[in-house]
Amino acid sequence: MDMRTRISEAIKQAMKERATSRLSTLRLINAAIKDQDIAVRAQEGDASVGDAEILAILSRMVKQRMESAHAYEEGGRLDLAEHERDEIGIINEFLPRQLTDDEVDAAINEAIARLEAGSIRDMGRVMADLKAQYGGQMNFAVVGPMVKARLCGE
Repeated sequence: MDMRTRISEAIKQAMKERATSRLSTLRLINAAIKDQDIAVRAQEGDASVGDAEILAILSRMVKQRMESAHAYEEGGRLDLAEHERDEIGIINEFLPRQLTDDEVDAAINEAIARLEAGSIRDMGRVMADLKAQYGGQMNFAVVGPMVKARLCGE
């Protein structure tokens, strides 16, 4: 089942269950996807975003909410921080399982070996390969320095 269908089914279920906060978050997800569809259509004509782009949208939404929750905590607004965390939980239901540290290490080593990467100049190829294979399953802000360290021989 593709991501759009999963989200639509979740919206219908939330409406049946009268889960207002869940429904609100699911509608925000749907709106973000439709906004991206409109942007793509403006550039490429009759096109819409695929599952990979939807995963990127969801990842951005989680990151935004994590930053907001942190800011609310610093400001002493724990109720708003909790609301942001609830939204993160709902969004995470549609994201793939995050890889463990050992799995990330193995994926990096496998990509470097497969691409025969030997220097820092190969970092872009390695990162592109990892993003294509594991998009949404690992935090690339953390993985980037790990790949750089491996390619530099650290």
